[in-house]
Amino acid sequence: MVNKVVIGAQWGDEGKAKITDLLAQDADLIIRYQGGCNAGHTVVAHGKTFKFHLIPSGILYKGKTCLIGNGTVILPEYFEQEIDGLKKENIDLSGLKVSPLATITMPWHTEVDGYSEDNASKGKIGTTKKGIGPTYTDKMNRIALKIQDLYSDEALNEKLDVILPIKNKQLEKVYGLKTYTKEEVLDLCKKYAEIFRPYVCFEWQELLHKFKKEGKKILFEGAQGVMLDVDFGTYPFVTSSNPVGGGAATGSGYGPTVINEVIGVAKAYVTRVGEGPFVTELTDETGNLIREVGHEFGVTTGRPRRCGWFDAVTMKYACLVGGLTSIALTKIDVFDKFDEIKICTAYKDKRDGKIYNSYPTDVYIHKYLEPIYETHKGWGEDITKVTKYEDLPLNARKYLERLEEILETPISIVSVGPDREQTIFK
Repeated sequence: MVNKVVIGAQWGDEGKAKITDLLAQDADLIIRYQGGCNAGHTVVAHGKTFKFHLIPSGILYKGKTCLIGNGTVILPEYFEQEIDGLKKENIDLSGLKVSPLATITMPWHTEVDGYSEDNASKGKIGTTKKGIGPTYTDKMNRIALKIQDLYSDEALNEKLDVILPIKNKQLEKVYGLKTYTKEEVLDLCKKYAEIFRPYVCFEWQELLHKFKKEGKKILFEGAQGVMLDVDFGTYPFVTSSNPVGGGAATGSGYGPTVINEVIGVAKAYVTRVGEGPFVTELTDETGNLIREVGHEFGVTTGRPRRCGWFDAVTMKYACLVGGLTSIALTKIDVFDKFDEIKICTAYKDKRDGKIYNSYPTDVYIHKYLEPIYETHKGWGEDITKVTKYEDLPLNARKYLERLEEILETPISIVSVGPDREQTIFK
């Protein structure tokens, strides 16, 4: 039994869904362990494009069990939309399960998120305004609703008697937003209970124990990326959960001893959506070219992504704190027509010339940092139909092998296009 975690090794949007989708073929149980509908995963299969936000991408395979774990936060309306979309495509949803311990994103969470972002004069985070941060805030403050609460009148009533006075005071006095009556929220919760009813898995402990006892293969699916981790990312320009490999243990119901491998997905370059430092960002024609060739626009927001050369400084850091055992490198085909490709191997402080070979976690000095690059020759040919590593152009293999050398971590998967078949297992 080999149980694997798939995580983003950069700032998200690295192509995790395709890698998860490929690995799900051999998995029995796929668990989404953190994040919410602020994450967008795109899978191209059978000539169709599927966009996932909450549901594990392994749902495209019949006979798989897909669990949305306790570490996620779920906006019910988004969940319902995603379910309806999959039903229209005749996707079998009999294996979809939702943990009763997952936290519900309520209307006030999205309202507060939107207000905070729209009215921030300084320090905008660049959130998707889907209420993720406020939901996690209430979870940690112990005033959030769990999915299991929807099915207990006693628990729901007792919780709302505690939650609503606090939330209404915040909504009115702090944000100047609409308050909620208990009757309004109870009616809303009845609707939510019906949305989740076919999928909520109260026997999740027995389910997880069964898969473990029978030696079934488990795949843990993360959202966002290491550099957006609330503890290890470019704080405060981060998400509100732990995308790192360790988050799979706290967000799934399995302890860390179940995990055998952690695969970090990274692009052959770097992208970022939203605010925050980005040392290798390219704001010139090269950055625009990467964006256009790589179709770098957000799945959830449609926003153009910021693009830059591969940053080995942040990637070495991701290998450490993310717990990576190997790397899946995606979108190397974007460089098919590039004469030169650059890798950032260190940072230089413009103020005093100090060299940083390791990632500096104080993001407020990043505006003074400039990248130190290695330049590599391109390969000048189409690699999108290559299926074997040894058939890649020499310069492409040199680029990949140099990355392995710098990162001291093997590259196990190379993606040369969006389709399932455009994948090289190295």
